[in-house]
Amino acid sequence: MANFPSNNAAFPGIRADGRSAFITRTYTHLVGGILGFILVELALFESGLAGQIAQFMLGFNWFLILGAFMLTGWLASRTAQTSSSIGMQYFAYGAYVVAEALIFVPLLYIADAKAPGAIDSATLVTAMGAGGLMFVAHRTRKDFSFLRALLMWGGVLALVAMIGGAIFGFQLGTWFSVAMIGFAGVAVLYDTSNIIHNYPEDRYVAAAMQLFASIALMFWYVLRLMMGNRN
Repeated sequence: MANFPSNNAAFPGIRADGRSAFITRTYTHLVGGILGFILVELALFESGLAGQIAQFMLGFNWFLILGAFMLTGWLASRTAQTSSSIGMQYFAYGAYVVAEALIFVPLLYIADAKAPGAIDSATLVTAMGAGGLMFVAHRTRKDFSFLRALLMWGGVLALVAMIGGAIFGFQLGTWFSVAMIGFAGVAVLYDTSNIIHNYPEDRYVAAAMQLFASIALMFWYVLRLMMGNRN
């Protein structure tokens, strides 16, 4: 588990016993991130920029784009977790939400054109799945930090599979999407457990961003699965 530096003195509004206030702040910021993601996507699609972005990204080297996105995500997460400046934490979160919105554009563009209804269905399934897992974590109050090793190994295996598919030309089909939905579900459970038990109370922005990332990953592969079933 990552070691998050605690600096409650920098945020006097957070009491030492304010775990409930921290959790409320975290979920408020999670909802804010999701709404921000939706607003960015709506702006891109309503303005017509989504089509141009999708064509550019689909015609470009996808691994370079994915690498840039991963670097942005790492820098944003690192900044949110370590910076004592609340302004920098918000900047990192905002940058990450915009980066996620951009990386989703090609998938949403294709889904909107070729699989009507898939986006709405994927949104509903993701909300139910992520919400159910968060409910389980809060209901049981169990510390799921032991899942960190599983997530690390699963992430490595998924990356190897994606690189192998690009190099050798094999398709990562339905079962890969199902496996990645399961992986994202484990990540949601792990992140929620960390929010309940382990995050310092001045890191509600970083906590919200981490959970946002896991839910976005689940949505990505649920949507891919829905699109596959409609082809």
